[in-house]
Amino acid sequence: MADDLFKALADPTRRTILDELTEKSGQTLFEICSRLSMKHQLGISRQAVSQHLAVLEAAGLVETRREGRYKFHELNTAPLRQIAERWLAADTPGPEKSTP
Repeated sequence: MADDLFKALADPTRRTILDELTEKSGQTLFEICSRLSMKHQLGISRQAVSQHLAVLEAAGLVETRREGRYKFHELNTAPLRQIAERWLAADTPGPEKSTP
């Protein structure tokens, strides 16, 4: 699972999609494409955005739900929390600072 997560986060376009879903979760493909085009000036096709969303969904970062003809994309931060908890234990003291 960690490999899929890091692969998904490695691409700047996918990180931009996650930024947009952080700002407004529950967007359709059309909304995401519009925001990428207008706000970020990304000339990217709907098919390419759909493929990026599929990678994010495979990594567990995006969940989808259907309502009629529409498919809504929701941000899921649980995989990020699992990675953070893997290396950042709450009871582990921070790095010691050296004094000059």
